[in-house]
Amino acid sequence: MKRKHIYLALSVLGICYTWYYNIQYFNTVENASFIGFFKDAQQNFAGKSFGADLTMVCLTFFAFMIPESLRLKIKYWWTLIPITFLIAVAFTFPLFLYMREIRLEHNKDEC
Repeated sequence: MKRKHIYLALSVLGICYTWYYNIQYFNTVENASFIGFFKDAQQNFAGKSFGADLTMVCLTFFAFMIPESLRLKIKYWWTLIPITFLIAVAFTFPLFLYMREIRLEHNKDEC
């Protein structure tokens, strides 16, 4: 199996895994909203720790993705920034790696 296929599978798993719990949250909480979701996620130090961890993962992802996308001339890389916040970094990070592998293969074929 090619690495790009693993990245694509991880991206699908990332959206399914995270959104399963997001849907559970919105189905079980009365008057559910995104603001309420973020407030509930900050209720204790464990939630705050996960939030801090996720913030650092996102910042590191963007610090890698932006220059790498520009260097490789990956099309539509910028769409991953809002999608990260709308869906999940668990989806967009492996999706970026998939896009990167496709571009690397394309560049290799041109040589």
